[in-house]
Amino acid sequence: MRLSIFWRIVLTSLIIIVMMAGVNLYALFQLRQLTAISATMATHHYPAIESAKHLQAGLYAQLNSEKKYLAVRDLAFLQHFNEEVEEFQRGLQLLEAQEHTPQGMQLIGQIKQLQHERLTTFRSEQENEFTTAATPSAVYEHQRDLLMDRVGSTLQQFIDLHETSISTGVSHSRESSAKAEAVTEQLVLLALIFGIVLAGFASYTILRPLRQLQGHIKRIGQGNFRTSLNIQAPSELRDLVDAVNWMGKKLQELDDMKGEFLAHVSHELRTPMASIQEGTHLLLDEIPGPLSQEQRTTLRIMADSSRRLITLISTILDLSKMDAGMMEYRIVPTDLKRITDMSVNKVRLLADAKHVQLLVEAPEQRTWVKADALRLEQVLDNLLSNSLKFSSEGGIVKVQMKPDPAAGILEVSVADGGPGIQAADLPYIFERFYQGSTKAKHATPGSGLGLALAKKVVEAHGGKIWIESEAKKGTTVRFILQLAKPEGGT
Repeated sequence: MRLSIFWRIVLTSLIIIVMMAGVNLYALFQLRQLTAISATMATHHYPAIESAKHLQAGLYAQLNSEKKYLAVRDLAFLQHFNEEVEEFQRGLQLLEAQEHTPQGMQLIGQIKQLQHERLTTFRSEQENEFTTAATPSAVYEHQRDLLMDRVGSTLQQFIDLHETSISTGVSHSRESSAKAEAVTEQLVLLALIFGIVLAGFASYTILRPLRQLQGHIKRIGQGNFRTSLNIQAPSELRDLVDAVNWMGKKLQELDDMKGEFLAHVSHELRTPMASIQEGTHLLLDEIPGPLSQEQRTTLRIMADSSRRLITLISTILDLSKMDAGMMEYRIVPTDLKRITDMSVNKVRLLADAKHVQLLVEAPEQRTWVKADALRLEQVLDNLLSNSLKFSSEGGIVKVQMKPDPAAGILEVSVADGGPGIQAADLPYIFERFYQGSTKAKHATPGSGLGLALAKKVVEAHGGKIWIESEAKKGTTVRFILQLAKPEGGT
């Protein structure tokens, strides 16, 4: 089941939205990681460093109060020392409660042990009743200084541990940020490219059937009703295609009815028109009796009109046969130069009357093509008649033949210097009954069937016919036919 246009647009939009949402979720995840690192540094490492530095200051305050007490044995200094020891213990307990790394806990344990040893040493020195000197012994001072250095060094290791963790966290944060930025840019670019490709594909699957349908409608407008359009398209366009095919079928039925009607009417008119023409010729020959000048003029007008009407009827009948595939062609090697001369001779009197010069440019030797001589003569008659009709007095009508033995074709062109054909009329100029917007001066209006008949005949010979024209620059009709060997040739 093919998706409709609505669901194609909806699904394409949803896929693009999901991709962009995935990119945003990845960016949010990376941002949360960076936030967690920053929060860890702000809530753990920095407070731990500050607490350790505060313990360092308290440690040296203890040493200062201890030295004062041991120097003067003043109980006030001893009280200060005890308070500072208690504050140190509380700070150390708070630091231990905040610490959660094994290395940090190990260092805190060492500090507690060293502090306990230092206090024990101090209490021993304080309670030594045999000590009568004003200053502590050198052995005590050495032990005290050694323990103080070890406690201070251990606190500094604790500070360095957290500073290293901060430095590592900052480096990791920078690396994660740079990586997240690069990955996010790549994901955004990938999502953008994929979205464009997906949107382009969805548009293509919609626009391609529309363009095919547009071309089919143009062909219908040009009179090609028989071909139906069968394409893969969304359901809405499929319904539209079916409607256009139905319209083309109905138009073809109407066109067939029209063709049958014209063929029937033309056939029925042909016999009486032939009788009228023959009767007119008998009167002009004065077989029934002599004619006055006015009667002769009237009969000549009747004869000319009946001749044109019979030609029109014959053309309509020929086109009807061609459309029905019933036209028979006797295609044999034919001397095109001889046929051209015959067609030129037919219109020479008309050309002389308009003072139009007729030129034929052809190879000196005979030019043979595969053709039905009678039908090809009909094509040249129509083209020459059109060129003379639209040529102004003193103009030139040129028939040119260019054989191309290498390609095995012959190009024939009939050119005039008339007013030309408007660009808007060129696509329709070969349609039957189409006469265009350019009108010939002082000429009888045509039927619009000559070029349609010429196209049918040329294409039936496997050739091609086209028109080159510009407004006010004349018109050239060209067609190509297959070259042939002359009769009796080897």
